[in-house]
Amino acid sequence: MCMVIFAPIFAICAFATCGGYYGHLQVKVDCADRRQGNLSINIDFGYPFRLKEVHFKAPLCDAKRDEILFLDGDFSSPAQFFLIVGVFAFLYSLLATIVYVFYQNKYLKHNRGPLVDFLVTLTFSFMWLVSSCCWAKALSDIKTATNPTQVLLLFSACRAQENKCTVTQEPRWSRLNTSVVFGFVNIVLWVGNIWFVFKETGWYKTGQRYPTRSASGKRASEMRQRLYSESSFEQSEESFAPQPSRQDSFNQSKVELKGGGQHVHRQSSFSQPQVSLSLPHAYLGKQVVYDRENKEVSKGPRIFVNQM
Repeated sequence: MCMVIFAPIFAICAFATCGGYYGHLQVKVDCADRRQGNLSINIDFGYPFRLKEVHFKAPLCDAKRDEILFLDGDFSSPAQFFLIVGVFAFLYSLLATIVYVFYQNKYLKHNRGPLVDFLVTLTFSFMWLVSSCCWAKALSDIKTATNPTQVLLLFSACRAQENKCTVTQEPRWSRLNTSVVFGFVNIVLWVGNIWFVFKETGWYKTGQRYPTRSASGKRASEMRQRLYSESSFEQSEESFAPQPSRQDSFNQSKVELKGGGQHVHRQSSFSQPQVSLSLPHAYLGKQVVYDRENKEVSKGPRIFVNQM
């Protein structure tokens, strides 16, 4: 989204502030003999900053003639390179905006669109970095070449101490300084957009299929597995533990018959078992046999069946 909104705007600002620059320098020469005084010399320069082709006429105070002077330096290559990168970046970002808005399905089809966009974004990020650095260095050299002190040294009349030379107007550099700032802003914008374009490619999606878990994620998974195993073990212990015998399943009632001084004990019949789908639990008990006088006769193992 940053690419769609801001890239065309900052690209226009970058090449517009550089390409449309116009500088003006004015120098006034006062000769000592007063033959030619208050002579104003205008020096104009601009894009593409071929200063060696900028010429102007300067008076000679000791003669009634003028000399033709030229500025020093040729900074057309970094200026044109910066301007071309800005224009092509604007055209591509405008095309990408149209594709993002109106042709989103075709853009994502077969993963070709995101891959091309990713490679082009890398290329423009590198180009903005190179062109902005070169243009910043060239602008510094242009300021040095058009410095009023350096320009006055070109005048033969100004090298004589008896003559007076002054600068009445200097070039303004705020527009070119702004172009350098916009160049570095474009670097940040395009480099930051690399990540968002990379997320649309198949390389990022392939890496997301097999994500690597972090150490904290592994510890959390081990803790959940341990808790699950402990809870499963406790449930298994409860299911296989012996159940206590139910007194109502073997309802042993004592029927006391009082007669002849003897007590008769009779074991009642089994109670009706309850219907259940669970398996019966059996465990060994200790059998005790009583005689008619309520004395223990023998002891032996006996099996209790507990139907649940």
